[in-house]
Amino acid sequence: MCTEERCAELILRYALLAADVCILPSITRSTIHQNIKDKIIASTERDTVHIFRTLHNTARVFKNAVAQEVVAIERRPGGARFEDVRELVSGQRGRRVYEAGDVDAGIWTAGIAMGLIYDSPSCEVLLRRIEREAEDSIAEMAALRVPEKAKL
Repeated sequence: MCTEERCAELILRYALLAADVCILPSITRSTIHQNIKDKIIASTERDTVHIFRTLHNTARVFKNAVAQEVVAIERRPGGARFEDVRELVSGQRGRRVYEAGDVDAGIWTAGIAMGLIYDSPSCEVLLRRIEREAEDSIAEMAALRVPEKAKL
């Protein structure tokens, strides 16, 4: 017997598997410094923070020293203007994160899916894993199907 919670879990897992096909290859074969890949793997969904809320342009980024400084500036009495955080959130600083592997060099986008990344396999291993997990999920969901009864 399948509970509502289990059905919801299966649906979510199926959706995440579909999304992973697009997202995960970027971590497996990328020019991102290995330190950043390792940090992503070691992190959870709670290692992110929203910035720019007071500027009505919210973004979720990795919770590092720079992001926390931006949040602190935004929380000052009277709020903040973009000019107050411009240097902290510069794209040039963000590029240094990925190139040099310095987690605190700037801000870098990170979503809650980061908590679902446990390793950095090759693309071949990753795609075989996704295929296997998708097939397992589809089989599990198919087993939940209740055949339609005849009306007569």
